[in-house]
Amino acid sequence: MGYESIKWDKLGFDYIKTDLRYLSYWRNGAWQEGTLTEDNVLHISEGSTALHYGQQCFEGLKAYRCKDGSINLFRPDQNALRMQRSCARLLMPPVPSDVFIEACKQVVRANERFIPPYGTGGALYLRPFIIGVGDNIGVRTAPEFIFSIFCMPVGAYFKGGLKPNNFVISSYDRAAPNGTGAAKVGGNYAASLMPNSEAKKHNFADCIYLDPLTHSKIEEVGSANFFAITRNDEFVTPKSPSVLPGITRLSLIELAQTRLGLKVIEGDVFIDRLDEFKEAGACGTAAVITPIGGIEYQGKLHVFYSEEEVGPVTQRLYNELTGVQTGDIEAPEGWIVKV
Repeated sequence: MGYESIKWDKLGFDYIKTDLRYLSYWRNGAWQEGTLTEDNVLHISEGSTALHYGQQCFEGLKAYRCKDGSINLFRPDQNALRMQRSCARLLMPPVPSDVFIEACKQVVRANERFIPPYGTGGALYLRPFIIGVGDNIGVRTAPEFIFSIFCMPVGAYFKGGLKPNNFVISSYDRAAPNGTGAAKVGGNYAASLMPNSEAKKHNFADCIYLDPLTHSKIEEVGSANFFAITRNDEFVTPKSPSVLPGITRLSLIELAQTRLGLKVIEGDVFIDRLDEFKEAGACGTAAVITPIGGIEYQGKLHVFYSEEEVGPVTQRLYNELTGVQTGDIEAPEGWIVKV
C-alpha cells in the first residue's frame, strides 16, 4: 500500500512499508552507529541463531499526533527497559535506553508523514527488534546481532475498535512457569498462532490462557494483558512470573489508582470466580483497550457488562489513557517524550 492510498479512518493492523527504518549492527563486542535506510529487506547468514534457535526479541510502541501538531512518543523508556530484560534472558547484548529512545525518535521524524492525523484514532506503530545473526551452527549465542526499528500507521488491532469482543479459554499454555513468558520473544508468539487460529474459527476474537501450573487462573489474553473490574470497583490484573509485563497494563494500574481512585489488586483471577467481576478487558500497545464482552469456558459463555456496550469503568480508563497519549489530558511525569 502506497502513502497516497492510505485511508486514515480505515486503518487496521497491517504492514505498510514506510520511508526509512533504523539499522545497527553489534560486532566485535559493541553496537555500531545506527543508520536510516530505505531498504526493508534484511540479508542475513543462513546460520543465524534467530532462524534456528529463536534468539530474538521485539517491542511495540506508538507515536501520536497531538491537537497542536506536535508528536508524542508514549513511554519509550519502559520499552527500552523491557527489551533489555528480554536480551538478558536470551543472552543478547542490550541496547542502552538513550540509544533506543533516540533511534525511536529518528524513525518517527523520518516517517512523520505516515503519522495518522489527530482525531482519526490511529497512531504510528514502532517495531524495534534484535536478532542473532552471523555464521553459526551450534546452540550458542550469536557472533553478531542486528538492532532495527521500522514503523507503520495503524488503527484498531481488533475489528471495530472500542467495542466488546468475546474470547475463549484455550487448552494450550502460552508459556512455562519458569520459561520465557515474561520476555517479549518470538517463540511465545509462534506458540500462540494455533490457539489463536482455533479461537477465530469459532468466531472468537482470540483465546485466553490459564496459568501453566494449575490451569485455574487467567494469565493473558492472546497477545494482550487481562484486567477486570470487581463489583466493589477494584481494578484486578493477574500477577504471575509467566505474564508479559505490559506497558499499557502498567499505565492502567497507575491511572486506575491516581485518576479513577480505584483500588488496584495484582493477584489471582480464578476462572471459576468470574461472577466477581462486572467488567473485563484486554490491554496492550496494539490492542490499547479491548472490552471483553464474554469468556467461553467449558462450553458456557460468561458475559460481563455486555456483549454490545462498553462498561463505564472501562470507558473511563480508555478515555484517560488515550487522552494522555494524544496530549488532551495531562500525562503523569515522564510518560511522554516529545519528538
